[in-house]
Amino acid sequence: QGLKPIVSTESPTVVFGTTAKLASDLPATDSFLGKNKVPDLQKLFQKPDGLPVHLKRGVPDRLLYRTTMALTIGGTIYCLVALYMASQPRNQ
Repeated sequence: QGLKPIVSTESPTVVFGTTAKLASDLPATDSFLGKNKVPDLQKLFQKPDGLPVHLKRGVPDRLLYRTTMALTIGGTIYCLVALYMASQPRNQ
């Protein structure tokens, strides 16, 4: 009888009917690449205006920063209250 092979020698069935394009197959000047924004952002973030980097882009950055700070402070207070309640003995 002999041993049967564990791994099949047949090629697997095709899952998708189309082949995927590799990044090296694409032309370098495709329209989806867009404009390089790095030099503009470097100018913005390196401007000596006294603002911290995480607030340089204006109102959206301020909203995100304040929301994060509010959630952090609120979560800290909630944890301290929960710790205080857990430390109190239960009435029987």
